[in-house]
Amino acid sequence: MAQIKKIAILTGGGDCPGLNAVIRAVVKTAVVKYGLEVVGIRKGYHGLYHNDFIPLTLDSVQEILSEGGTILKSSNKDNLFKYPARDEHGAVIRKDGKIVYHDASMRAVENLKREGIDALFILGGDGTLTSGRDFARLGVNVIAIPKTIDNDLNCTDYTFGFDTAVSVVSDCLDRLRTTAKSHGRIMVAEIMGRGAGWLTLHGGIAGAADVILLPEIPFDINKVATKIKDDLAAGKDFAIVAVAEGAKPKDGEIVVARVREDSPDPIRLGGIAKVVADELEELCNNEARATTLGHIQRGGSTSAHDRVLSSRYGCAAVELAMQGKFGNMVILKGDKIEYASLEDVIGQENKQVDPDSELVQVAKCLGICFGD
Repeated sequence: MAQIKKIAILTGGGDCPGLNAVIRAVVKTAVVKYGLEVVGIRKGYHGLYHNDFIPLTLDSVQEILSEGGTILKSSNKDNLFKYPARDEHGAVIRKDGKIVYHDASMRAVENLKREGIDALFILGGDGTLTSGRDFARLGVNVIAIPKTIDNDLNCTDYTFGFDTAVSVVSDCLDRLRTTAKSHGRIMVAEIMGRGAGWLTLHGGIAGAADVILLPEIPFDINKVATKIKDDLAAGKDFAIVAVAEGAKPKDGEIVVARVREDSPDPIRLGGIAKVVADELEELCNNEARATTLGHIQRGGSTSAHDRVLSSRYGCAAVELAMQGKFGNMVILKGDKIEYASLEDVIGQENKQVDPDSELVQVAKCLGICFGD
């Protein structure tokens, strides 16, 4: 058993249902079972750089199981291996109009040593865990826990936060259906997920979408229009289209909303729903409206399934640390909690939907069109 007395918890990247449930499970397991001291790092890697540590006790996590977001706050702009250089006044340094970056990782390592941290628990998606892997390479005792509503991390069947987000998407599609039926409209909902269609696929099936458009299956808008026109001719006077933000037409490109130079994930997707709605309105000669679900998919109370999964992940992460198995991420395989090396999780293409998978075939059996 590893000689661990004090651990730290960090939440990075976008907020996600289940973060607080994981924090609670880590703290309770560490304190109750092993008598460890636990601290939290505020605002992700930003707090690690600025030495922003706070104590985490049983009292501080007592009422947070169902609460969305993260009591530790989060940031997705602080890659310490590529950190914006600042002058003595705190202003970001630019050269020829571009931000100057430097490697600030060793300052973070020294902060951990100064605080007496024996193990660092990192809750995050691919961006946050890429830095986690890099800190592990520097000798930091890292334990990772897979967080993302996109469900696109490698090696694990499910990430926490995904189930809650699917429920939100399903509920939103239910609500869009009532207004679509009332006005006889085509309603196009844009759903998060970046380059992976898990959230759109699961949410679209659960929300009884007529069309699901995924990044993994480039679509032909004319085939989508034919599906909807056939339904309209058969007497159904509305349609629900679930489109992933990273979906793209055959021989087309993804729609980019903006590029953020100061972000580890600079390309921000957005706008495909408006494109699809405009095209379908013209092709189907029927009123169409676009709705971007946006950050509502991240918020609200955590689902019962995610509360249980998060609790399992948090407890297993502490056990992994006590066994000295650092540089790993806890994962779900089937119904069992296991672990995988961060070297295997990071550094390859994110997990994507298989166009020939059983779930895609189920959707097609239900009459759902993918535009392929």
